[in-house]
Amino acid sequence: MQWRSIVVGLVVLRLTLSCVLWLAFGLGPNVSWGFNFPLNFNLHRIELFKEQDGATETSYLSLFEGERDEYDKRYSSFPDKLKTKMKGMAKDMFYFGYDNYMKYAFPEDELNPIDCEGRGPDVINPSNININDVLGNYSLTLIDTLDTLLVLGNVSEFHRAVKLVIDTVSFDKDSTVQVFEANIRILGSLISAHILLTDPKHPFGDVGLEDYDNELLHLAHDLAVRLLPAFENTGTGIPYPRVNLKSGVPPDSINETCTAGAGSLLVEFGILSRLIGDSTFEWVARRAVRALWNLRSNETGLLGNVVNIQTGQWVGKQSGLGAGMDSFYEYLLKSYILFGEKEDYWMFQASYESIQNHLRRGRESCNEGEGDPPLYVNVNMFNGRIMNTWIDSLQAFFPGLLVLNGDVEEAICLHAFYYAIWKRFGALPERYNWQLQAPDVLFYPLRPELVESTYLLYQATKNPFYLHVGMDILESLEKNAKVRCGYATLHHVVDKSKEDRMESFFLSETCKYLYLLFDDENPLHKSENKYIFTTEGHMVPIDERFREKQWSDVFPLEEAAQTARDTSDRLSSNTSNCERIPEERRYSLPLKSVYMRQIDHMVGLF
Repeated sequence: MQWRSIVVGLVVLRLTLSCVLWLAFGLGPNVSWGFNFPLNFNLHRIELFKEQDGATETSYLSLFEGERDEYDKRYSSFPDKLKTKMKGMAKDMFYFGYDNYMKYAFPEDELNPIDCEGRGPDVINPSNININDVLGNYSLTLIDTLDTLLVLGNVSEFHRAVKLVIDTVSFDKDSTVQVFEANIRILGSLISAHILLTDPKHPFGDVGLEDYDNELLHLAHDLAVRLLPAFENTGTGIPYPRVNLKSGVPPDSINETCTAGAGSLLVEFGILSRLIGDSTFEWVARRAVRALWNLRSNETGLLGNVVNIQTGQWVGKQSGLGAGMDSFYEYLLKSYILFGEKEDYWMFQASYESIQNHLRRGRESCNEGEGDPPLYVNVNMFNGRIMNTWIDSLQAFFPGLLVLNGDVEEAICLHAFYYAIWKRFGALPERYNWQLQAPDVLFYPLRPELVESTYLLYQATKNPFYLHVGMDILESLEKNAKVRCGYATLHHVVDKSKEDRMESFFLSETCKYLYLLFDDENPLHKSENKYIFTTEGHMVPIDERFREKQWSDVFPLEEAAQTARDTSDRLSSNTSNCERIPEERRYSLPLKSVYMRQIDHMVGLF
């Protein structure tokens, strides 16, 4: 068997070369996910052959089999006493940020937690869109936090906050803001808080406010009207990315927008339309979604990430699941769940099929078989070829979306990859290069996506593994981000240097999901009524009234749209995506130890 000796000899040579490079220069074997790049020795694909008589192949996974039970010992149980402690830590974390915002920053938009000062729009530098897209001089953090106060059971502070918003907030401001950010952070929160104040079926007891006269709904309507000019005078119906709240679209506005920014307005605009009986808002949001959908590639079914709103030409041809695209897919599914429009579900299913066909790399099954774990990469929308070797932290939302779609096993595997990155750095770098096993963009602004997916996976599986993940995240934030007056953005996930900013989503989402993760007895979990979270973490009920319109279809149905509905009817009646997790799986690791060890190795943990 001379050829077998040659194979083994080449393997040994490759192993030796890799070890020399690793010891001398720190160039370890990198993750390939099926690609060949310089210095990629692809060790985990090596198969060692034995003599034919009675022998079997040895998988590269055997490299990770070792002491498997170390994972079981660490993650297989989570005492109630520890759960109570973590719940208290999450609550304290929220109030440390919230109380200091109210003390040092309100009525400004955000808290600078290091200097203990408020932050508003950058009026000196209007081109500073990192700040001005989000901060509109409208007490952003207070508004964004309203429903979190109820989740924590603080009805009195919720009432005080609502009154402050009613008495002090106005949108008649000379502020140019991003339509997407104003929609998800402000409009969504006002709608959610209004529903909680007026809906007798909500789970938090008697939280009605005396003399409340729908003021939050009126504010939401006023803001939405001020956002409408973004949808005017575009060649495609896709909105401009920014508007001035007083004067409309700025004269110097660019004609380019991202897919997520333009296509993630339907949940909030749709609920508003159905609350007030005015189809305008849902009409413009749904028109934008359809316009983007019609620009997808005929070859792959994928969309790009940046489009010209006048010509419909793709400026950014990258297709992925992170920044610029994430919530577009999220809102296709959530719009269907809320409104029951089958076209939305069909678009989601078709998108999901294209994602699986062109973005997904790795073995077919999460918890079985050979090969690399699943990973979703960035590709060219027209041909499906990989464009780069990084993923971004926003993509960590996708396991949670998989849970909503019933694909729990796939969610388990992808979540484990992001958790491994967190374990290595104590945070998620904004971009992580899976080929180099290193961050490409080093900051972490206290984003909630990994926490959200952790919470949803725990709700789906009740596996104590996810409580441990939450504890790791909570303790990392306490250790690495806490400063004098709040929690600060990590400027550098390796050296843990900080930036003086605490974005509103930290209180609206990160703290909320952490608290809910450890609070099994929360009224939200005990309610007979079902709720869904917007992309900013605001609670809205899954309610029949949102599936009823006071108007006929706002679009004449095109043939393709009717086909979509017919197809969705068949999908809804004949199939189910729900993957049930067997009861015994709740007492073992959600992902087998060998695969956990494999993922930890692939992100450089050992």
